[in-house]
Amino acid sequence: MSEEEDTARLLLAAAHGLTGLRGNERRVRYVLQGRTMPVGAPYPRSTVHEVRDALGLHGAHAFCVTQHACASGLLAVELAGRLLAADGDPQALALVLTGEKVFTEGARVIPDTGVMGESAAAVLVSPGGPGDRLLGYATQTCGAFEDGMGMTPEAAEAFQEAYPQVLAQVIRSALARAGLGFGDIDLILPHNVNRLSWIPVLKELGVHGAGRVFTENIAKIGHCFGADPFLNHVSARETGRLLPGSRYVMTAVGLGATFSAMAFEHGK
Repeated sequence: MSEEEDTARLLLAAAHGLTGLRGNERRVRYVLQGRTMPVGAPYPRSTVHEVRDALGLHGAHAFCVTQHACASGLLAVELAGRLLAADGDPQALALVLTGEKVFTEGARVIPDTGVMGESAAAVLVSPGGPGDRLLGYATQTCGAFEDGMGMTPEAAEAFQEAYPQVLAQVIRSALARAGLGFGDIDLILPHNVNRLSWIPVLKELGVHGAGRVFTENIAKIGHCFGADPFLNHVSARETGRLLPGSRYVMTAVGLGATFSAMAFEHGK
């Protein structure tokens, strides 16, 4: 956590790290913030508009998506791709931002699940090109658990029982839409809640051992809201776990409860 930084500066720092954005600002048509918390700054501030203006992306439409909680970052990537495809301009780009500050005391820890961290990620989306290629996306919302951290003990127990089954099912669905099986996947880039939660998920997938789940960042940075799988992507690249042609899955689960998975092929 950082007392000095606010969400806008976190997101700006992530965006400045995108080498593909420099010199291509005029091509950016959309700026999307995939936000976990419904409120991320005191009214009337709008973080996504502040970041857009600071980056000089004055011709871009800027808005937030929050409905999938910590899975909103993946939703934003999917939505950005759909918007660009509908526009039909092969040169157009969309900037996706995710990650936020711990805005309230109650958001610092999810009981029995994870410790929240403050970090941010930025993703540049295009209709095509040499980057990572999105192969398949699947999401499922289980409204029976809509109360999130306010669930009754009985509902929380039911959620823990349903969690591995639903997440495994969503991963299979994303892979099926990509025409892949789990054996085709080199790595899972997860949401950083905890390591133990992956044991029953992998069992549901019929996988022995957790060697294909990238968990190295959990102890370092905690659960950084919707930014987790993208932060893990950077770390996996830097440590040689992602190589050109590697196929991988990003996952996220948002309180409420939304389960999401995306299958990719790693580019240059």
